[in-house]
Amino acid sequence: MTSPSTRSAARDDDATRRRTPAPARTRLAAAVAAVVIVGAGLALRAVAAGDVAKYGGDALYTLLLFALVLVAAPRTAPGKAAALALAVSWAVEFLQLTGGPAYLAGQSTAARLVLGSTFNAPDLFWYAVGAAAGWLAVRRA
Repeated sequence: MTSPSTRSAARDDDATRRRTPAPARTRLAAAVAAVVIVGAGLALRAVAAGDVAKYGGDALYTLLLFALVLVAAPRTAPGKAAALALAVSWAVEFLQLTGGPAYLAGQSTAARLVLGSTFNAPDLFWYAVGAAAGWLAVRRA
């Protein structure tokens, strides 16, 4: 027969397992989300123009980075994943002040898509929106 404290510990372990997704499941969900985010970005470019497409794309860019962090390191806390995605997005944006991304964008479509070409201060805000959206989505899941 098990003691009450053993039964309580078993219930706590079961509750923890239900709240904490397995790394493989997190990795799969994040990979699927990354594909969906890329599709959303392509769809946004196809149906919208101007600021909606640009700033929506900025938020989706950081949201994609957030998902990729979780693919690479599924045990990463949502706040840390969001902070890392935001830091990388901001670093890429500030790198555009050097002219290097503009040069690379002229050489490669992939570089243009990943690095952009021109610094735009409002992008910094929209990257934060994307990071916050990722953090909220994972916290609610």
